[in-house]
Amino acid sequence: MRCPFCAHDDSQVKDSRPSEDNTAIRRRRQCEGCGARFTTFERVQLREIVVVKSDEAREPFNRAKIETSVALACRKRGIAQERLDQLVSGIQRQIETMGESEVRAQAIGEMVMEGLRQLDSVAYIRFASVYRDFTEARDFEEFASTVREVGGS
Repeated sequence: MRCPFCAHDDSQVKDSRPSEDNTAIRRRRQCEGCGARFTTFERVQLREIVVVKSDEAREPFNRAKIETSVALACRKRGIAQERLDQLVSGIQRQIETMGESEVRAQAIGEMVMEGLRQLDSVAYIRFASVYRDFTEARDFEEFASTVREVGGS
């Protein structure tokens, strides 16, 4: 594993343990070049997934993009990181078990929205405001009224 500090190619594993949601192995490593310590995560990848964007551009599936979006939507909401990890892992498992090598970005967005709807109504509205490109306060009002009807908190 390449060191993120000095780019040395060799590092030594000092500790390995399952991650909080048991979907990855967390490894503490020490660079043999500079001695710096860093953490890596090893995850199972069932197949190579390509995401098809709305403009038909294609890019490799990137779990980190979902993690970032979910973290932004849930910022300052007091939701445990473990629950966010479980949400992202669940979405990734759904995508991988669909049996398709390509998945539309819209389908991923809908999975994230559904997961957030069940997790926290404010995070759900935050994500939807960006995902659905709200442009006016009225858009928020209309969407928030549907959330209350669904039974959001």
